[in-house]
Amino acid sequence: MARNAEKAMTTLARWRNMQMDQGKVKERRPFLASEENDLPKAEKWRQQIIREVAKKVSQIQNAGLGEFRIRDLNDEINKLLREKKHWEERIRELGGPDYERVGPKMLDQEGKEVPGNRGYKYFGAAKDLPGVRELFEQEPPAPPRRTRAELYKEVDADYYGYRDEDDGVLVPLEQDLEKEVVAETVAEWKSQKEAGLLKDVEEEEDIYAVEEESDEEETGESKMETEEGQQQFIAHVPVPSQKEVEEALLRRKKMELLQKYASDSLMEQSKEAKTLMGL
Repeated sequence: MARNAEKAMTTLARWRNMQMDQGKVKERRPFLASEENDLPKAEKWRQQIIREVAKKVSQIQNAGLGEFRIRDLNDEINKLLREKKHWEERIRELGGPDYERVGPKMLDQEGKEVPGNRGYKYFGAAKDLPGVRELFEQEPPAPPRRTRAELYKEVDADYYGYRDEDDGVLVPLEQDLEKEVVAETVAEWKSQKEAGLLKDVEEEEDIYAVEEESDEEETGESKMETEEGQQQFIAHVPVPSQKEVEEALLRRKKMELLQKYASDSLMEQSKEAKTLMGL
């Protein structure tokens, strides 16, 4: 019995080897990409994975497959994409091209990643499954904050209220309101005065009253008295009298006449005479 089994296995092994030599038996893809050391075969397995992904992506577009079948297909597609990445890394290690940088990414772009869950993608009808659609719904982003220069562009005369009265509406309203407020204030003051509530109120202070200075000689101030019963005002600069003004005008007139009619020698003599007299 054991002898017959060994014969059968030997025959089967020979038949399988013969079929493989003739290309009739498909060779299985290695489970790990690191087990393959032949670059052409690695390229072959990568192309095989791409065809399987494309087939499953076309199948998952049908929403009538059911929720469980769609979820299984989506998981299989993500598994194949991870396997494709491993084969691309192995190809690069064997000296082949870097497909991650130069290869097409059409299949990867068809999927949509959930925000915050990088790597796993949803394809086709899987994006509309219960619980998945809510993951893609995000709050609208906040409007970008404007810079100070952009804010200054909107600052004009209207911003400061310079042209608020140009419409002819605000001024009449303000005038009417001012009249009402003044009338109410006057009526309130009259009612308080008639009720005797303003008896104890002292007289209003005169804002024009000026306190008398104690030391007028040191400060050079002079006080001019007016008629009796009127307010006294203080001049904080020396004010000449009428007599001093007349004497100053007379001296100025004499100097003008001397400069006009007197000769130079006469002018020098008058200066010498004044010097001798101590004037």
